[in-house]
Amino acid sequence: MSRMFAIAILVMFTTVPQVSADTSELVADDGKVEKLADGFIFTEGPAVDADGNVFFTDIPNSRIHRWSTDGKLSTFRENTGRANGLFFDRDGNLLCCEGGARQLTSVSPDGKVTVLANDYDGKKLNSPNDLWIDPHGGIYFSDPRYGDMSDLEQDGFHVYYLSPDRKKLTRVVDDMVKPNGVLGTKDGKLLYVADAGDGKTYVYKILGSGQLGERKLIAPVGSDGMTLDEHGNLYLTRGAVRIYSPSGESLGTIEVPEGPANVVFGGKDRKTLFITARKGFYAIPMKVRGQ
Repeated sequence: MSRMFAIAILVMFTTVPQVSADTSELVADDGKVEKLADGFIFTEGPAVDADGNVFFTDIPNSRIHRWSTDGKLSTFRENTGRANGLFFDRDGNLLCCEGGARQLTSVSPDGKVTVLANDYDGKKLNSPNDLWIDPHGGIYFSDPRYGDMSDLEQDGFHVYYLSPDRKKLTRVVDDMVKPNGVLGTKDGKLLYVADAGDGKTYVYKILGSGQLGERKLIAPVGSDGMTLDEHGNLYLTRGAVRIYSPSGESLGTIEVPEGPANVVFGGKDRKTLFITARKGFYAIPMKVRGQ
């Protein structure tokens, strides 16, 4: 049996969670972290489609998997350019940060792959990592690099904005050590960026398409990925799932058996928090919905 079909699906395999007491208004009563599937190498980049299905990447295996709302795992795409962060646009296209291929791509519902960006100022991108699409259709994405640095062409690790018409790429953050997680609010007013290299997460006011105001520290930890709930609470992944209020107050943690890399709200009612964590894929029921 090939590795592709050897991934174990472990629905309702309950782990022993360590959920801090102050998350009681967020986590479902008696909510427990459950391992849904394992056998991956490094899971990342979860994104939810319009129906609540969750797509996530296995970076070293260069695959994108789909976890359906009825609890079935399938392989959506192979040879992904070691895709990392994912995000669906309003037309159902899945945008992918292909870190290995050093490009940002769009995969249509019928599987057609289109390259949206692969260079800035005539030089190849480092390794696009995470992204968010604003209400106008513009794309913010981070471009760090982990591992081999020998072929870098950019002068550092930055955050970029690709215009809605996909014609103009602008560098919008150039003062971080190593930006990673990127996410904005549904109303398009705020952008969160995690500086994994400096162990901090910041929030920016969005002044216009690709225009950011001064940054403000929102959390004293960095993060691989992040998500927001309907109340604007921010969920970061650094050792555990760490939750912060819109004002930066710590609201508690959700411990996961493996170090979490990323999170997203999914399911038909968007009240399940899905967690990518190294070799496993986990979930915990919540009282709150995703934004």
